[in-house]
Amino acid sequence: MEYVSTDTLVRPDATTDETTDDDTPKFFHYVKKDKIAESAVMGTHVVALCGEVFPVTRSPKPGSPVCPECKKVYDRLRKGD
Repeated sequence: MEYVSTDTLVRPDATTDETTDDDTPKFFHYVKKDKIAESAVMGTHVVALCGEVFPVTRSPKPGSPVCPECKKVYDRLRKGD
């Protein structure tokens, strides 16, 4: 069984991740802010804007890579499309 580590990026709709072989996050995903704390405390899973599902376990550092699919959805939401 492969385990996926996750991180959280605090942005308007915040994010989390998939990992690489060295346990470094590949991307951070946008998720609803109100679900981040619940996931971190209760271990529940969150759903990113791109559809990825995972529990929140870490916080990202500034400049961390963002999932391109989440970014596309987020940008469309901000423009009101």
